[in-house]
Amino acid sequence: MYKNLRGDPAAVLAAAAVAQFVVALDMAVVNVALPEIRSALGFSPLGLSWVVHVYALTFGGFLLLGGRACDLFGRHRLFVAGLVVFGLCSLAGGMAGEPWQLVAARAGQGVGAAATAPAALALLTTTFPEGRGRVRALGVWSAVNAAGGALGVLAGGLLTEYAGWRWVMLVNLPIVAAALALAHVAVAVEPRPAGRARPDVWGAVLATGGTGLLVFGVVRTDAHGWDSGATWAVLAPATVLLAAFVLVESRVPDPLLRLGLLRSRWVAGANLVVFLAAAGQFSAFYFVSLYLQQVLGLGAAATGAAFLPFSAGLVAGTAVATRVTAARSPRASLVAGSLLATAGLAWFARISPHGGFLTDVLGPSLLTSVGAGLVLAPAAAAATTGIRPDEAGMASGVLNSARQLGGCLGLAVLATVAAHHTGTAADPTAGYALGLAVSAGLFVLAAAVAIGVLPRRGPSAPGEARQSAVRADNRLEGTPT
Repeated sequence: MYKNLRGDPAAVLAAAAVAQFVVALDMAVVNVALPEIRSALGFSPLGLSWVVHVYALTFGGFLLLGGRACDLFGRHRLFVAGLVVFGLCSLAGGMAGEPWQLVAARAGQGVGAAATAPAALALLTTTFPEGRGRVRALGVWSAVNAAGGALGVLAGGLLTEYAGWRWVMLVNLPIVAAALALAHVAVAVEPRPAGRARPDVWGAVLATGGTGLLVFGVVRTDAHGWDSGATWAVLAPATVLLAAFVLVESRVPDPLLRLGLLRSRWVAGANLVVFLAAAGQFSAFYFVSLYLQQVLGLGAAATGAAFLPFSAGLVAGTAVATRVTAARSPRASLVAGSLLATAGLAWFARISPHGGFLTDVLGPSLLTSVGAGLVLAPAAAAATTGIRPDEAGMASGVLNSARQLGGCLGLAVLATVAAHHTGTAADPTAGYALGLAVSAGLFVLAAAVAIGVLPRRGPSAPGEARQSAVRADNRLEGTPT
């Protein structure tokens, strides 16, 4: 019975969706439990922030390497290995007795996620050919990804309040087990590529080091300002390493990231949209969560429940986007979704110190989440348009990196902007409102990129975009077409 599932597209989609759910869940589920974690393990205020930051650091730093490793060593192998690492580190985190043990476990979770996330997306793009089937599959994947992130707040609140903080780590274990079981029975193990390329060691070192330092420098801005020497002592070498990475990738025969991939208007435009949308969405999520708890006075579980309409809107928006993208092109849904999210965030920016959930949160939550949902699936479809199967992992790593770095950088910048605007005032509402207004501006930029960069029409036949990308590369390299 199980053998018949091998390579079945629906079963592969289920495996990828469950894995992506747990990766997204873990980005948010710990946040609500931080006060209890601090008192239980004796974290210092600065040390506690690393429970969140170290996951972003290792996840973002290793994504490009994880994506390319899928192409070199097999998507199934990286998918399973990443899940195993993620699950073992979740267990270690749930058993932690010292602060350093929990931080180390979170770092390991990030490494596992950096292998699992691009492998899951690469499995989908190689299983489903370009067209309606891929759009629908990416719609499901995007909806699950969005639901995992949004439900993480609810799960974190409920688990912390009724089961204890350790369960925000241990809850991952049954989900990881389900994903591994699905991968075992549903995902075919592809043969090792014959004469496969040598790993780009220098590219991996430079990309991981540069991206890791970039994330590290940005997340430390909550303790050191943007004008601090300590901040730029990290950001300056990060810039040097990333510049060296670009130089190396333009010269090695088998790069970690083929720069020609970014010459495609689909790939470049979609990743820029994802970067801007993630910066706006992650920041909005943060400000609304603080508003609910620090201004409206909701507890952990109630705050999580308040995000349920947001989760529902994301799923609904993704479902609509799947239909629009299949009928027209990703561009139409990306523009409409970005503008709808802009309207929702502008509404959010009108929050007041004496507001309430029904008057200040529910309506803008639905509008923003539907708009964000309209962006998620089309962005993934656009970013993988025209991608060769042997570069599916590379493209997936780039897309996940754009989302992770956009969220991290956007949140760090806007949190600083909001803090400076609030100053020493007892009521932080004005700072949150400004952060939400700037988040709306980021979605305006995302809409402008979708209009100005993405092609007006999608490929009319499978493979057409890939042929166009090859022709563009040939023109740039001087090869006759």
